[in-house]
Amino acid sequence: RRLELLGVDLDGALEELRALAHGIYPRTLSEFGVAEALRGVVTGASVAVRVTDHGFGRHAPAVENAVYFVCLEAVQNATKHAGCGAIDVELGRRADAAWFAVSDDGDGFDPGGAPAGAGLVNMSDRVTAFGGALTIDSAPGRGCRIGGSIPLDG
Repeated sequence: RRLELLGVDLDGALEELRALAHGIYPRTLSEFGVAEALRGVVTGASVAVRVTDHGFGRHAPAVENAVYFVCLEAVQNATKHAGCGAIDVELGRRADAAWFAVSDDGDGFDPGGAPAGAGLVNMSDRVTAFGGALTIDSAPGRGCRIGGSIPLDG
């Protein structure tokens, strides 16, 4: 019972740490952009994480911040919950939008079958604040893909 309570306390502390981290704008992000900032933070992760930049480019700090933290949250969720062996992060740009996708080869889940946790709600809030959309494509036994796009002005 003590271990169970300790686990609950640890989960609470991790959520507080995540909330704090959501407000911090990493120096690497401001200097080098989203792809390099993500590469820096996933180096040495317990799961293989590949970051591929398909011409994402530089954007307003608020947009970069949103994409960075959504991708980071998706990677953290996959590492914690998915039982995956590899995670792919892709970043790109279309004429009218910046897009991203985080895919894993883990256990997957039924997005309609369980209430959204704080991580998924935070990701959705960050993207929809810019008029963008977040998609979750997953099913038990086939991994998960969290993707989204943020419209760009002009």
